[in-house]
Amino acid sequence: MSYRVLLPKAARKQLDALPTNVVERISERLIQLKDNPRPSDCKKLHGRDGWRIRIGDYRVIYHIQDDPLVVLVLSVGHRRDVYR
Repeated sequence: MSYRVLLPKAARKQLDALPTNVVERISERLIQLKDNPRPSDCKKLHGRDGWRIRIGDYRVIYHIQDDPLVVLVLSVGHRRDVYR
C-alpha cells in the first residue's frame, strides 16, 4: 500500500527556488510520504484543507487522497511565506 506523491508545476517551481541542501532534505521527506502520508510529526491544518510537515524552517503543505492513494503537494517554502 504505497501512495503516489504528486508535485504539480507550481510546487516544483517553489522547490527549485530553494537552496540545494534544503531541496535534498525536503526530497527525502517527500519520498517518506509514499509509505506513511501521516507521519507522527505532521499536523492537520486549521482553516484550510491539508496537512503540513516541518523540515527545519521550511514547510510542505499537502493534501491526502485515500481512495486513489495520492499525496498532492500544494506548497513548499519557508515558514514565513508558505501559509500565505
